[in-house]
Amino acid sequence: MSGYSPSEAATRSGFSLDTLRYYEKIGLLSDIGRTSGGRRVFTDDDLGWLVLFRCLRDTGMPIAEMCRYAELARAGEHTAGERHALLRRHAERVEEQMRLLQRQYDHLREKIRFYEGSG
Repeated sequence: MSGYSPSEAATRSGFSLDTLRYYEKIGLLSDIGRTSGGRRVFTDDDLGWLVLFRCLRDTGMPIAEMCRYAELARAGEHTAGERHALLRRHAERVEEQMRLLQRQYDHLREKIRFYEGSG
């Protein structure tokens, strides 16, 4: 297993150091290892979680739901059904947002075409 400094983990995940600290503080990230000097060391597994958190955050999942998902995942395999349901509900919200964005994008392109044609 590789070990990454907080700055390396921030760079690889796209999160700021402050966000990494915050995620650890609220329990979204758990059991981050430490060096003998007390510095945090992130593992490949931690980076895997960060990739998931990036996806969930970028698609608008509230922090409370992200925490619930992480809590369920850490609780064990018997929570797989609940985790699946949580992700499905989120995916449905993302799909609705995508439909809205597509309608808004189409409207925007229509306006652009109007101005391009009136020039």
